[in-house]
Amino acid sequence: MTSQSSVPERIRSSLAYCTQPQHLRRTITIALIVGTLLTLVNQGAVILGGDATAATWVRTGLNYLIPFVVSNAGLLSARR
Repeated sequence: MTSQSSVPERIRSSLAYCTQPQHLRRTITIALIVGTLLTLVNQGAVILGGDATAATWVRTGLNYLIPFVVSNAGLLSARR
């Protein structure tokens, strides 16, 4: 990838890199572990108490999405 590549080319290249099976295995594993721990710590009592609302489930989804995005950002930053 050259420094003069266009933004769409860089996005395509980054997505292709992050979706390689060996990278997905790592980033999904990280997201599952960290997301589960965050959910247990932050939402566990609400969920187990049967008081989960739609907002609880949105936050729970973010508990998995954010570590996935961050681990991919780390993967891309190490690529440079």
